Amino acid sequence: MPKLLADIQNLLSDLIARYSSRVDYLMIRLEEAEGTDILLRGDKVETLSEGISIGGHVRACHKGGWGLSSFNQLATIEQRIEEAIAAARIVGDEETILAPIDPIQTVCNLHLTGIDPRTVSLKQKKELCDRYTELLKSVDSRITTTSVRYGDSCQRVIIATSEGTLIEQSWVDMEMRFAATARNGDTVQTGRETTGSRKAFEDLVNLDTQVKSAAERAVTALSLPSVKGNTYTVVIDPILTGLFVHEAFGHLSEADMAYENPDLLEVMTLGRRFGSEELQIFDGAAPQGHRGSYFYDDEGTPATTTQLIKDGVLVGRLHSRETAGKLGEAPTGNSRCLDYHYSPIVRMTNTWIERGKTPVADLFTDIKEGVYARNWLGGMTNGEMFTFSAGEAWMIRNGKISEPVKDVTLSGNVFQTLADIEAIGDDFYWDESGGCGKGGQNGLAVGCGGPSLRIRDVVVGGES
Repeated sequence: MPKLLADIQNLLSDLIARYSSRVDYLMIRLEEAEGTDILLRGDKVETLSEGISIGGHVRACHKGGWGLSSFNQLATIEQRIEEAIAAARIVGDEETILAPIDPIQTVCNLHLTGIDPRTVSLKQKKELCDRYTELLKSVDSRITTTSVRYGDSCQRVIIATSEGTLIEQSWVDMEMRFAATARNGDTVQTGRETTGSRKAFEDLVNLDTQVKSAAERAVTALSLPSVKGNTYTVVIDPILTGLFVHEAFGHLSEADMAYENPDLLEVMTLGRRFGSEELQIFDGAAPQGHRGSYFYDDEGTPATTTQLIKDGVLVGRLHSRETAGKLGEAPTGNSRCLDYHYSPIVRMTNTWIERGKTPVADLFTDIKEGVYARNWLGGMTNGEMFTFSAGEAWMIRNGKISEPVKDVTLSGNVFQTLADIEAIGDDFYWDESGGCGKGGQNGLAVGCGGPSLRIRDVVVGGES
């Protein structure tokens, strides 16, 4: 299969040369992918599959109008080029504005540090899932439902453009998800854990403690009191910090969201203060070893590290070449697509809040009554508003962690919440469990991270 992709580079160059004069911009993306998908619900196997796919898409831009045509038969590529060009010429009626990048010709791949999952048999992967299922069930007889999901994928992509770029890039991604539901009469509680890696299959093998903790949290929560709904000073752990910066702030930093929404663009004005001088927020695919890392995005723009907030002030946003061109800013290498069925759109990569200077123990100091929240159970965002459910939580009383509570949801306005960060911990953790969704492209691998945070005036839901 790799040889097939290598052999058609000359074909792509010839096609680009033949058709590019009819539009302002032309790109052909070819992709070879193979992967495994396993889903166990209790003792039932819902999914057990291995697959290989080869396909691609053509993107054409004419007078600002885009045409996209995807295919899974290379023999039809010229027809697909004609379709994409025709679509672009029909809808284009303005000006094509793409921020300039240097053309690149290179071959690169993200190297694994250990075992390649493609060398591990489907039987061994299924046995790993079986073992984790038994671990979840063994925690307590009140565990009524379990689920274990395993997925791996290897993608090799070639991008050829009318500007002279010809890039071949490949990577391997792995992920596992675990859930356990416990029941005691009418009381039901669920615990979840997720992990991922772009480094080695071994990263998914020794997760016994993490897997059991999902079931243990579900069982423990059966007998916990619900938190009393109120407004509290809250301390959140690095996992919740990563979720917050990705979901609540990161999506608002994606320039297509702002460009298409004048009201949001006004709110997200560069130079506006959002937090204290200690607050630093970044996104970038350049840091190596994370699930959102790569060398070039799906337009051939080199990976970068973009500072979004510097000393509490908004200084950057995430771009495709089109959004960068239209807003007069530099491209950041954040144009990504899930696979060849989709067009690249502006997406986060690895998003994080930089560690602070406050010792974690000092984050709790002087909190008369508050909440300490760890891990995540679920959540949603709607523009500036967010609601997240904590995986586990405790009351804080007189500066000390006190009794555990359940049903803790954290809600607020992201901009007000950034302003209400009182202290930033000196710890830091990278969470590689992310699978981001946007524009129907769900499950795109990302990384997120951060330190523990102390935030005042957070609305905490629970018992009224």
